[in-house]
Amino acid sequence: MPVFGIVLLLIGVLLVVAETHIPGGTLGVLGGLAMIAGGILAIVSAGGSVALAVPVGVVLGAAAGGWTLKIAREAARGQRRRIRSGAEALGGHVGIVRSWSDSGGQVFVDGALWRARYEPLGDQEPHERKLHEGDRVVVEYVNGLTLCVRAAEEWELSA
Repeated sequence: MPVFGIVLLLIGVLLVVAETHIPGGTLGVLGGLAMIAGGILAIVSAGGSVALAVPVGVVLGAAAGGWTLKIAREAARGQRRRIRSGAEALGGHVGIVRSWSDSGGQVFVDGALWRARYEPLGDQEPHERKLHEGDRVVVEYVNGLTLCVRAAEEWELSA
């Protein structure tokens, strides 16, 4: 019978470790329960008293619960974080027009040259304001690998 307790302990540890890789809470809870039951079974079936087995089970359960809570917090914090790299993070960044024609051109933003098209601000017509080489632009959003930009306002350049 002590073998069953040890197997439950190992399964519990594996489930708690799996919680690290697939955070959601379920695996951590199941792992904690398996560790509690395994610890108590291993101690009692090896001839130990219940007075020793229960505190050991509680400590194992608390450790598994603490680990699961820590992993759940880290996973939730990671989902709330703002994107810091890649094309999705370019929204709101200021760039410089390198070349431009009627329909679009190339802009230099964050150390890279991007294909861009003009996205008018407010009620402005698309061809009412032409961009020229050296103009400052603000990235509105990214569509595929094309930046949708508009002319930068004075207050955006001083920030």
